Amino acid sequence: MDKRNLTYFVSDVHLGLDVKNPKDREARFLGFLRSIPPDKTEALYLLGDIWDFWYEYHDVVPKGSIRIFATLLDLMDAGVKVYFFRGNHDIWTYHYFTDLGITILEQPYVVDIGGKKFCLGHGDGLGPGHFWYKVMRWCFRNYVLQALFNLVHPYIAFRIGKGWSKQSRVAKSVDYIFRGEDEALYKFAVDFSTAQPVDYFIFGHFHVAVELELPTGAKLFVLKDWMDAETAGYLVFDASRSTLAAALANASSVEGT
Repeated sequence: MDKRNLTYFVSDVHLGLDVKNPKDREARFLGFLRSIPPDKTEALYLLGDIWDFWYEYHDVVPKGSIRIFATLLDLMDAGVKVYFFRGNHDIWTYHYFTDLGITILEQPYVVDIGGKKFCLGHGDGLGPGHFWYKVMRWCFRNYVLQALFNLVHPYIAFRIGKGWSKQSRVAKSVDYIFRGEDEALYKFAVDFSTAQPVDYFIFGHFHVAVELELPTGAKLFVLKDWMDAETAGYLVFDASRSTLAAALANASSVEGT
Protein backbone atom coordinates (compact mmCIF):
# COMPACT_ATOMS: atom_id res chain seq x y z
CA MET A 1 0.00 0.00 0.00
CA ASP A 2 1.26 3.45 -0.91
CA LYS A 3 1.99 5.39 2.28
CA ARG A 4 2.84 8.69 0.58
CA ASN A 5 -0.14 10.69 1.84
CA LEU A 6 1.46 14.06 2.61
CA THR A 7 1.73 17.11 0.35
CA TYR A 8 3.50 20.29 1.48
CA PHE A 9 2.99 23.90 0.34
CA VAL A 10 5.37 26.75 1.13
CA SER A 11 6.01 30.25 -0.20
CA ASP A 12 7.90 33.53 0.23
CA VAL A 13 11.07 32.48 2.01
CA HIS A 14 13.05 35.21 0.18
CA LEU A 15 16.40 33.49 0.48
CA GLY A 16 19.25 35.93 -0.02
CA LEU A 17 17.40 39.04 1.12
CA ASP A 18 19.71 40.90 3.49
CA VAL A 19 16.95 41.96 5.88
CA LYS A 20 16.52 40.92 9.51
CA ASN A 21 18.45 37.63 9.82
CA PRO A 22 19.00 35.97 6.43
CA LYS A 23 21.21 33.18 7.83
CA ASP A 24 18.58 32.28 10.40
CA ARG A 25 15.86 32.37 7.72
CA GLU A 26 17.82 29.98 5.50
CA ALA A 27 18.54 27.70 8.48
CA ARG A 28 14.85 27.61 9.42
CA PHE A 29 13.83 26.78 5.86
CA LEU A 30 16.51 24.12 5.66
CA GLY A 31 15.21 22.66 8.91
CA PHE A 32 11.70 22.58 7.43
CA LEU A 33 12.90 20.73 4.32
CA ARG A 34 14.80 18.21 6.43
CA SER A 35 11.71 17.64 8.58
CA ILE A 36 9.70 16.40 5.59
CA PRO A 37 9.38 12.61 5.87
CA PRO A 38 10.34 11.35 2.39
CA ASP A 39 8.71 7.95 2.86
CA LYS A 40 5.35 9.57 3.64
CA THR A 41 5.45 12.54 1.27
CA GLU A 42 4.12 12.61 -2.26
CA ALA A 43 4.98 16.19 -3.24
CA LEU A 44 6.36 19.56 -2.20
CA TYR A 45 4.98 22.69 -3.87
CA LEU A 46 7.21 25.78 -3.78
CA LEU A 47 4.77 28.62 -4.49
CA GLY A 48 7.21 31.31 -5.56
CA ASP A 49 9.55 33.90 -4.05
CA ILE A 50 11.56 31.15 -2.42
CA TRP A 51 14.53 33.22 -3.57
CA ASP A 52 14.49 36.98 -3.20
CA PHE A 53 16.29 37.41 -6.51
CA TRP A 54 17.01 34.69 -9.00
CA TYR A 55 18.33 35.20 -12.51
CA GLU A 56 20.08 32.49 -14.43
CA TYR A 57 22.08 32.81 -17.61
CA HIS A 58 22.74 29.81 -19.81
CA ASP A 59 25.98 29.07 -17.95
CA VAL A 60 25.64 31.21 -14.82
CA VAL A 61 23.32 30.87 -11.81
CA PRO A 62 23.28 32.77 -8.49
CA LYS A 63 25.70 31.51 -5.87
CA GLY A 64 24.52 30.23 -2.52
CA SER A 65 21.63 27.99 -1.43
CA ILE A 66 23.84 24.92 -1.89
CA ARG A 67 22.43 23.16 1.17
CA ILE A 68 18.88 24.03 0.06
CA PHE A 69 19.40 22.46 -3.35
CA ALA A 70 21.19 19.47 -1.83
CA THR A 71 18.25 18.83 0.48
CA LEU A 72 15.76 19.19 -2.36
CA LEU A 73 17.81 16.68 -4.35
CA ASP A 74 17.78 14.29 -1.40
CA LEU A 75 13.98 14.55 -1.26
CA MET A 76 13.63 13.97 -4.99
CA ASP A 77 16.05 11.03 -4.87
CA ALA A 78 13.81 9.57 -2.18
CA GLY A 79 10.78 9.85 -4.48
CA VAL A 80 9.27 13.18 -3.43
CA LYS A 81 8.06 15.26 -6.37
CA VAL A 82 9.10 18.92 -6.15
CA TYR A 83 7.14 21.60 -8.03
CA PHE A 84 7.99 25.27 -8.39
CA PHE A 85 5.95 28.33 -9.34
CA ARG A 86 7.80 31.46 -10.41
CA GLY A 87 7.15 34.35 -8.03
CA ASN A 88 7.68 38.00 -8.83
CA HIS A 89 11.16 37.79 -7.26
CA ASP A 90 12.34 34.52 -8.80
CA ILE A 91 10.73 34.79 -12.23
CA TRP A 92 13.90 34.17 -14.20
CA THR A 93 14.24 30.42 -13.78
CA TYR A 94 14.89 28.55 -16.99
CA HIS A 95 16.75 25.24 -17.30
CA TYR A 96 18.68 24.91 -14.04
CA PHE A 97 15.68 23.90 -11.93
CA THR A 98 14.38 21.44 -14.51
CA ASP A 99 17.87 19.98 -14.93
CA LEU A 100 17.83 19.26 -11.19
CA GLY A 101 14.47 17.49 -11.55
CA ILE A 102 12.20 20.27 -10.28
CA THR A 103 9.01 20.71 -12.32
CA ILE A 104 8.10 24.33 -13.10
CA LEU A 105 4.36 25.04 -13.17
CA GLU A 106 2.35 28.08 -14.28
CA GLN A 107 -0.47 29.61 -12.25
CA PRO A 108 -3.32 29.05 -11.88
CA TYR A 109 -2.63 25.34 -11.73
CA VAL A 110 -5.39 22.90 -10.81
CA VAL A 111 -4.47 19.48 -9.46
CA ASP A 112 -6.32 16.63 -7.76
CA ILE A 113 -4.67 15.59 -4.51
CA GLY A 114 -6.28 12.81 -2.53
CA GLY A 115 -9.67 13.44 -4.08
CA LYS A 116 -9.60 17.20 -3.42
CA LYS A 117 -9.22 19.88 -6.09
CA PHE A 118 -6.44 22.39 -5.43
CA CYS A 119 -5.81 25.60 -7.36
CA LEU A 120 -2.23 26.74 -6.80
CA GLY A 121 0.11 29.57 -7.75
CA HIS A 122 2.12 32.45 -6.42
CA GLY A 123 -0.95 34.68 -6.50
CA ASP A 124 0.46 37.84 -8.07
CA GLY A 125 -1.46 39.39 -10.96
CA LEU A 126 -4.53 37.18 -10.60
CA GLY A 127 -7.94 38.78 -10.72
CA PRO A 128 -9.10 42.21 -11.91
CA GLY A 129 -7.15 45.47 -11.65
CA HIS A 130 -3.44 46.08 -10.99
CA PHE A 131 -2.92 47.17 -14.60
CA TRP A 132 0.60 48.57 -14.24
CA TYR A 133 1.75 45.63 -12.15
CA LYS A 134 0.51 43.27 -14.85
CA VAL A 135 2.35 45.31 -17.50
CA MET A 136 5.56 45.06 -15.45
CA ARG A 137 4.97 41.34 -14.94
CA TRP A 138 4.54 40.87 -18.69
CA CYS A 139 7.79 42.74 -19.34
CA PHE A 140 9.67 40.56 -16.86
CA ARG A 141 8.35 37.42 -18.59
CA ASN A 142 8.80 38.63 -22.16
CA TYR A 143 11.37 36.46 -23.97
CA VAL A 144 12.67 39.33 -26.13
CA LEU A 145 13.30 41.57 -23.12
CA GLN A 146 14.87 38.67 -21.26
CA ALA A 147 17.19 38.03 -24.20
CA LEU A 148 18.25 41.69 -24.15
CA PHE A 149 18.88 41.54 -20.40
CA ASN A 150 21.04 38.47 -20.98
CA LEU A 151 23.48 40.74 -22.79
CA VAL A 152 24.18 42.56 -19.52
CA HIS A 153 27.20 41.22 -17.63
CA PRO A 154 26.17 39.15 -14.57
CA TYR A 155 28.13 41.44 -12.22
CA ILE A 156 25.97 44.38 -13.28
CA ALA A 157 22.74 42.41 -13.75
CA PHE A 158 22.81 40.92 -10.25
CA ARG A 159 23.40 44.32 -8.67
CA ILE A 160 20.50 45.78 -10.61
CA GLY A 161 18.29 42.88 -9.53
CA LYS A 162 19.28 43.00 -5.89
CA GLY A 163 18.93 46.77 -5.86
CA TRP A 164 15.41 46.47 -7.25
CA SER A 165 14.61 43.76 -4.73
CA LYS A 166 15.62 45.98 -1.81
CA GLN A 167 12.92 48.45 -2.85
CA SER A 168 10.19 45.84 -2.36
CA ARG A 169 7.57 45.94 0.37
CA VAL A 170 9.04 42.95 2.20
CA ALA A 171 12.53 44.49 2.25
CA LYS A 172 11.09 47.63 3.82
CA SER A 173 9.07 45.59 6.32
CA VAL A 174 5.80 47.19 5.21
CA ASP A 175 2.83 45.04 6.24
CA TYR A 176 0.15 44.38 3.66
CA ILE A 177 -3.50 44.45 4.69
CA PHE A 178 -5.47 41.81 2.83
CA ARG A 179 -8.76 43.42 1.80
CA GLY A 180 -10.96 40.36 2.00
CA GLU A 181 -13.83 40.39 -0.49
CA ASP A 182 -12.38 43.52 -2.12
CA GLU A 183 -9.06 41.82 -2.91
CA ALA A 184 -8.46 40.92 -6.56
CA LEU A 185 -7.25 37.46 -5.56
CA TYR A 186 -10.46 36.82 -3.65
CA LYS A 187 -12.53 37.85 -6.68
CA PHE A 188 -10.41 35.62 -8.89
CA ALA A 189 -10.98 32.63 -6.59
CA VAL A 190 -14.75 33.22 -6.47
CA ASP A 191 -15.01 33.48 -10.27
CA PHE A 192 -12.71 30.50 -10.82
CA SER A 193 -14.54 28.21 -8.37
CA THR A 194 -17.88 29.27 -9.86
CA ALA A 195 -16.72 28.05 -13.27
CA GLN A 196 -15.26 24.75 -12.02
CA PRO A 197 -15.21 22.87 -8.73
CA VAL A 198 -12.27 23.70 -6.45
CA ASP A 199 -11.88 22.76 -2.81
CA TYR A 200 -8.78 24.77 -1.90
CA PHE A 201 -6.94 27.78 -3.29
CA ILE A 202 -3.39 28.17 -1.97
CA PHE A 203 -1.19 31.16 -2.84
CA GLY A 204 1.62 33.28 -1.42
CA HIS A 205 2.82 36.76 -2.46
CA PHE A 206 0.90 38.89 0.06
CA HIS A 207 3.08 38.01 3.09
CA VAL A 208 0.06 37.65 5.35
CA ALA A 209 -1.68 34.52 6.59
CA VAL A 210 -5.21 34.34 5.20
CA GLU A 211 -7.94 31.73 5.52
CA LEU A 212 -11.31 32.60 4.00
CA GLU A 213 -14.31 30.54 3.00
CA LEU A 214 -15.73 31.57 -0.36
CA PRO A 215 -19.42 31.74 -1.31
CA THR A 216 -18.81 28.72 -3.56
CA GLY A 217 -17.77 26.60 -0.58
CA ALA A 218 -14.10 26.60 -1.53
CA LYS A 219 -11.44 27.85 0.89
CA LEU A 220 -8.80 30.43 0.10
CA PHE A 221 -5.44 30.22 1.86
CA VAL A 222 -2.59 32.72 1.58
CA LEU A 223 0.69 31.65 3.15
CA LYS A 224 2.67 33.88 5.50
CA ASP A 225 6.25 34.74 4.59
CA TRP A 226 9.34 33.51 6.43
CA MET A 227 10.73 36.88 7.51
CA ASP A 228 9.94 36.28 11.18
CA ALA A 229 10.53 33.01 12.99
CA GLU A 230 7.30 33.23 14.96
CA THR A 231 5.11 33.55 11.84
CA ALA A 232 6.93 31.51 9.19
CA GLY A 233 4.87 28.56 8.14
CA TYR A 234 3.54 26.17 5.57
CA LEU A 235 0.52 24.00 4.82
CA VAL A 236 0.47 20.22 4.73
CA PHE A 237 -2.33 18.11 3.28
CA ASP A 238 -2.82 14.57 4.58
CA ALA A 239 -4.69 12.61 1.91
CA SER A 240 -5.28 9.67 4.26
CA ARG A 241 -7.33 11.91 6.57
CA SER A 242 -8.39 14.52 4.02
CA THR A 243 -7.08 17.28 6.30
CA LEU A 244 -5.23 20.47 5.51
CA ALA A 245 -3.17 21.82 8.39
CA ALA A 246 -1.08 24.93 8.94
CA ALA A 247 2.24 24.63 10.75
CA LEU A 248 3.83 27.72 12.29
CA ALA A 249 6.13 27.95 15.29
CA ASN A 250 3.47 25.85 16.99
CA ALA A 251 1.52 23.64 14.58
CA SER A 252 -2.23 24.22 14.56
CA SER A 253 -4.98 22.62 12.54
CA VAL A 254 -6.94 24.96 10.32
CA GLU A 255 -9.07 22.56 8.34
CA GLY A 256 -10.51 19.12 8.62
CA THR A 257 -13.16 17.34 6.59
